[in-house]
Amino acid sequence: QATRVFVQNLPLDLEWPELKDFFKQAGNVVYASISCENGKSKGCGIVQFETVEETQGAIEMLNGTLVDGREITVRADRKNAKYDAQGGG
Repeated sequence: QATRVFVQNLPLDLEWPELKDFFKQAGNVVYASISCENGKSKGCGIVQFETVEETQGAIEMLNGTLVDGREITVRADRKNAKYDAQGGG
């Protein structure tokens, strides 16, 4: 099972360290990235947790919550593609 979630509707000025910090409330985040195009955020990203349980907990806890006034969507990441993203662990 996957340990990554796909996050949509992120604020366009949010950076990956802020994304990682936000998701730490659900578990141990080992990686976070925000998808970018031409250096600008696409408003979506990936967060990877240490365990499947933390991943599922993040979906249940954080889907539909607000980040800087925007309601985010959190779901299991369905693809393991390479992203043109800015991020880190």
